Amino acid sequence: MDHFPENERAKDYASTRTHAPRSPFFDSSEPRLGVLNPEIGKDHFRLLRYGPAPELANFVRHYWTVEWDLSGAKPYQQEVVPNPCVNLVIEPGRTAGYMPSTSRFAYLLQGKGKVFGVKFRPGGFYPFYRESLSELEGRPLPVDRFLNTTAESLEQALHTQDNAALCELLDRLLLDACPEKDAETQLLHRITAAIANERELTKVDALCESIDMEKRTLQRLFSRRIGLSPKWVIRLHRLQEAAEALDRGSAQGTGSKLLHLSHDLGYHDQAHFIKDFKAVIGVTPEAYASGARG
Repeated sequence: MDHFPENERAKDYASTRTHAPRSPFFDSSEPRLGVLNPEIGKDHFRLLRYGPAPELANFVRHYWTVEWDLSGAKPYQQEVVPNPCVNLVIEPGRTAGYMPSTSRFAYLLQGKGKVFGVKFRPGGFYPFYRESLSELEGRPLPVDRFLNTTAESLEQALHTQDNAALCELLDRLLLDACPEKDAETQLLHRITAAIANERELTKVDALCESIDMEKRTLQRLFSRRIGLSPKWVIRLHRLQEAAEALDRGSAQGTGSKLLHLSHDLGYHDQAHFIKDFKAVIGVTPEAYASGARG
């Protein structure tokens, strides 16, 4: 039996919804949000993103789906630099909530398949789970720990419903969980927006000064609600920006551009920038710009 109950909040949303087809706002022709080597990847898979219900905008960044058909072709391994976000991933045999990571991850695409996911905002998953994310230590979280459904039900929906219907289904399930935008959720919105938009923020001390918060208080907040330290959240943003900048540029002359790129991203020491880039991306900036993969 499927487990898709609705509370009054979800019913109100369903009753006012026009049910017009939901259109994606992104496809894999645009390099964004940590997808490495996107020009190569778009020949092997299709990535689409969809907005959540307006009532969920404080908690969910977007829904996403990856589809591929490599029947008769060689498997392809796609690498991604993670965002400081929890993802609910719906995939046969692997459906769960996945915590933020501090390093890139790789996914092997083979045959024909589809994965559907929910990317929560940094700190946006906590109102559904309501327990410290640091306690999970990166372990996948069973779906029934934070939503009133099962992995089996979601996987059945993945096989039988189109993307628009899956978006509607997740809207209802997430609204049924009754998340509340409390003061800490709003605070994290402001802090993570500052990290994303202010490139000169490369140090935790500078972030603490800009928001007038003690370092230990900030670290405890991030540990509990995001699952990563402020240092790692800053680093992932800056290095993702670097990879995107190299994707947009050419391999020729990259060496002479790296100093400017590192300074643009707030690094005052090019050696530090190269060390961080290689630690997360897997290769040096020069090698990445030349097409090398980690």
